[in-house]
Amino acid sequence: MRSARLADSRGTCLALSVIEERLAICRLDREAEVPAWAATAPFCSVTRTPDELSVVCPERNIPPNMVCERGWRALKLEGPFDLALTGILVSVAAPLSEAGISVFVVATYETDYVLVRESQLELAGSVLIDRGHVVRR
Repeated sequence: MRSARLADSRGTCLALSVIEERLAICRLDREAEVPAWAATAPFCSVTRTPDELSVVCPERNIPPNMVCERGWRALKLEGPFDLALTGILVSVAAPLSEAGISVFVVATYETDYVLVRESQLELAGSVLIDRGHVVRR
């Protein structure tokens, strides 16, 4: 059974872990093949839509000529979570939004990763701790 870790009267309280790897978010042509530099990374997310191919992977793997946004860090929501649960992501995204911190979310079957700019990582951690979440480094 997949379940949330913590709960209290303020809503869903979660444990999050900071992923040490610096990540980048890349935009490739919608017809591009998934590049080997992304597919072999320990953290990689590939999303293809009719409009584009997006790749999230370690910044160090990306060739210099790629269209990408560098300097992101990931906060892993410690799952697994039942897919029927509601409010898990909003309990993290809403306070970050209120603090002016933009996010990029990568979802998997068992959990979510909330990416924030590295320059806002400390602030993000503080905001989440203030909301009752646990942030592990």
